[in-house]
Parts: sequence; C-alpha cells; structure tokens
Amino acid sequence: MVITERLKIRRFILSDAKFIVKLVNQPDWIKYIGGRNIHTINDAIKYLKFGPLAMYENHGFGLYAVESLDTGQLIGMCGLLKRDILDTLDIGFAFLPEYYGCGYGIEAARAVADFARVSLGLTRLLAIVNPDNLRSVKLLEKIGFIYERQIEIEAKKPKVNLMVLEASI
Repeated sequence: MVITERLKIRRFILSDAKFIVKLVNQPDWIKYIGGRNIHTINDAIKYLKFGPLAMYENHGFGLYAVESLDTGQLIGMCGLLKRDILDTLDIGFAFLPEYYGCGYGIEAARAVADFARVSLGLTRLLAIVNPDNLRSVKLLEKIGFIYERQIEIEAKKPKVNLMVLEASI
C-alpha cells in the first residue's frame, strides 16, 4: 500500500467488485481501453480474481485501487502490468470522470512509477495509450514519459502509442 498526500493506493479486494462494474463501463474506459464484458458483480469478481489478484499472487504487483483519503471512496485504479508483448512493465490507470482534472491521476501514477523504481528496481517503465486519449497522454508526459513509437497490441486493432519513462535507481 502507498499513501500519498490525498490518496491511498492499495490492493483490490473482492468487495471492490461494485466499483469495478462502474469503472469499466464508463464511456471513456470503453472508448480508450475497450469493453471487458463486465456487467454484473459476479463478472467483476471474476475480473478481480483472474486480473489484479492473480497478478499480485504471480508477480507481487498489479493494478491497484485508488481511494480518496478524505472520503474513503474508490475513485480509480492505477498500477503495473506485465504483458508478454512488452519487454518490461507498463503502467495503467483509469479514474471515474467526476475525478478528472483534480490531479489524482498524476498523483497516483507518479506514486506507482516511484514504487516501480524504488521497490522493484526498474529503470525503464512503459505505458501504452490510445493516441486519441489526449488526457492520458498529457498525464504521462507530466510525470516524465516520452513518446517512443506506435505498436500493435492486438491484431486488427488500431495501433497505440508506446511511451517510456527512463529513470536512474
């Protein structure tokens, strides 16, 4: 768990399923990340078990729940992913629209990037982002990511931007 000035970044638990249903069905999630066919609490529990919870078990990291310290409400997710198509970890994040523009994404992404550098010893962290998702591109740039190239992550799907954060240990 990581605590920032305004956020608690913690592992997901199964009781977060209702929040997952809400988050993954937001229009921006569907537009920029893609539909996950998660429409019920049971779908979300399955997603948590085979997604974030499995990543914690297999790798010691994954996508994390982001809570507001002020309210205790879940406001988004941010964490690390290990994808077979990439040579190192990448950062992923998504927030409910009512929290856009508040700096929470930058705060959470910076904390997760610092965790990757300090706790995992990574000197290179990746991000993949839909080039039309200007809000996420700008967030990544604000914490030091730079555009490297476009890559195809799924056959017959549009290419995405690969962005890189280089850091010394």
